[in-house]
Parts: sequence; structure tokens; C-alpha cells
Amino acid sequence: MTAEEIVVPPALVAAQVRFRGEAGRAWVERVAGVAADYLDRWRLRRDGPTRSGVAGLVLPVITDDGTPAMLKLQDTDWDHPGEGLALRTWAGDGAARLLREDPETWTLLIERLDPDRDLHAVKDDTAAVRVIATLLNRLNAYTAPPEIPRLADRAEKLIADAPLLAARLRDPAEGRLLRRWADQVAEVVGDAGDRLLHWDLHYENVLAGGREPWLAIDPKPLAGDPGFELAPALWNRWDKAAPVRTVRRRFDVMVETMGLDRERAAVWTVGRSLQNSIWSVEDGDVALEPEQVTIAEAVTRRG
Repeated sequence: MTAEEIVVPPALVAAQVRFRGEAGRAWVERVAGVAADYLDRWRLRRDGPTRSGVAGLVLPVITDDGTPAMLKLQDTDWDHPGEGLALRTWAGDGAARLLREDPETWTLLIERLDPDRDLHAVKDDTAAVRVIATLLNRLNAYTAPPEIPRLADRAEKLIADAPLLAARLRDPAEGRLLRRWADQVAEVVGDAGDRLLHWDLHYENVLAGGREPWLAIDPKPLAGDPGFELAPALWNRWDKAAPVRTVRRRFDVMVETMGLDRERAAVWTVGRSLQNSIWSVEDGDVALEPEQVTIAEAVTRRG
């Protein structure tokens, strides 16, 4: 197969240019050729339309022994290294199996799940969030390999950056709130944990499988406390009608299912609001996202 036969989805092009500028544009321009090379090298046959996320190009394929799989290509300059290592560590326990990889280019051959059926198909929101929590329990049971980035390091940088970035916010009250979140995280950062975290397990990153009903995909692995894992399931499928009640219900379901200490999990969830807010301020925002404020207040406020 030639590179000309592989069409890079416009959404992936737009995302790469938006988030990575010229580096993203350059990667998009060469990724079709890289994909064609691996199709030949690993003797894979195309088996469906090209798919993509924000960071990767994914091609449904059939291996030379007839196994359905997904060929995933991503740039090694991305912010969250270690997807192949995480999948290898889990070895199919709660996540898609890694069938083959090239660690130098981050090219992965992964067990094929159903890309058209994620947890949005489960209409009962409580049941859906319990699936996520159950999978996280399995994934977090593993000690993170030493090569995986550490939550402690990331959290310490957030704490250090918060005062300067808080000053950029238009509303002084929001600046004080950002600094308060940093102070809360500072109380737990000394014991940030060593579990292998998925970091991004929301509803679209759980797909229906053949060997199990649901399995995780697309980890952005960190070594840390499982309490840092809850937030994506809180802001995804946002309930505009009753956001506080919905966030607290989901949070309580996950804490109970995962057997977490509620207060500690709440602080690490505040840490995710801190992280997302710092990123948005670095990108030029001068106000906190209301959803992040709602999540932080919902999980820490009693009554």
C-alpha cells in the first residue's frame, strides 16, 4: 500500500495544528508514509476506514494470521509517553491487548475492540460510571514501571506555577481559588502514589470488546494515586441541568466501587481542576472554566 492511499482525517490535522503548531503539521505530512511502511513491514491488510483521535492515526487491519487489530501511529514528541509500556504492563487485564510495538516510533498494533460502541451506549449513567471505576480498579492494581512519568513531579510543578498564573485571571476571587486548590494539593503531594494510572479513562475511552464486555483504550499513563483518575468521568457527559448533584453522585459511586479514601480522592480531583485550569490560563484564558469550579466544589463540599 502507498502513502497516497491513506487519507489523514481532517479532524486529526486540525487538532495537531491547533495543539502543536508546525511540529504537528510536519507530523501529519509524514504519517501516511510511516503508516504505509508499517503495513508492509508487519504484513498487515487494511480492513476499514481510517480513524483518529487528537494525537494518533488509527487504521483497522488484519494480521497475516487473520487477527483483527488496530495499527496506531503517534508522534514521539507528544506530552504523555508510555502508552505501549502501559498496555504491555496490563497485558490485557482491563485494557486492550498490545500485540506488537516499535518503541522507537511509538507505533502500536493493538487488539481490535468495537470502535463504534463506547460507554455512551450505556444510558444509565450510574451503571456507566461504575464500569469505569471497575476498570480503574484493575488497571490501578499494577505498580507503574519506573519509566512512567510521576504524578508527584507534575503536581509539584502545578503548585509552583499556580501563584503566577493566578495573577493572570481577570477576577481576583478566581485567582484566590486557584491558589487555594494548589494549597490543597500541596498537602498530599508528598505521598502521590506509585500505581499505574490510565489518566484519561472517560466514556469514549472504554470500548466494547469480544473477550470482555468493556475494555480501556488510549492511556496517558502516570505513576500516582488512583484518586487522580476520577475526574474524566465527572466532566464527560456533562449534566447541564443538575451538574453538582450529578458530579457528587458519580464521584461517590467511583469512590465506593474503588474503595478509595473519600477526602484524599477529593483533593486529587481538585488537583485535576487545578491542572486543567492552569493549562487553560497558559493558553490565554483569563477566567476559570465553570465546569472545573463546579467539580472542585462538588467533591469537597459536604451537605
